[in-house]
Amino acid sequence: MAAADSPSAALRRRDLCSRGIRLAGKMRADVVDLLDAYVEQQGLDASASVAAVEGVPLAAVERWDEQTGTQRLLENLAAYRAFRALLAQMLEEQQEQLGEADAGLGRALAALLLQVSAFAYHLEELLQLESRGIPGEEGDGPPPPPRLSLFEQKLRGLGVLRELAQWAVRSVRDLRQLAKPSPAPGAAPGLAESP
Repeated sequence: MAAADSPSAALRRRDLCSRGIRLAGKMRADVVDLLDAYVEQQGLDASASVAAVEGVPLAAVERWDEQTGTQRLLENLAAYRAFRALLAQMLEEQQEQLGEADAGLGRALAALLLQVSAFAYHLEELLQLESRGIPGEEGDGPPPPPRLSLFEQKLRGLGVLRELAQWAVRSVRDLRQLAKPSPAPGAAPGLAESP
């Protein structure tokens, strides 16, 4: 029996998944609150359509049910690393645009950045539990974006926050799937199986 299949490892995995579900749920609630404040502060229409934003990972996935646990974790980790870089950039732009005029929005972005960083670390713990190497961060973050106009920056920020909210929902789904008891040997793919 592999270390990842031992009863203590299974219990630890379920515990980590449960904590991750709570973290993702809190993050989702905070993103939704921040979205409302962001739209108001930036003078945007809440129903504004935002095209896919370069560098922002999309939460939608084809054949989600066919992914292995490792694939789910790796995709989540890559996404949250990208969001960490995007939120840091948004925070920097926010400070340049408003300075101290709206410290509340800056604090909310900084708090969300911390949550995203903590969640990425949590995903790394799950990968380590499964004796998986954690991929390096080279190439995980988005490339430096071209200089955007102020309005384009606002729209990109809206797109980043909307997609992050969707990722939080997907992460809860992924972690619930991972928390399910491992099937008997030779059954459907689980977390311990390689992609």
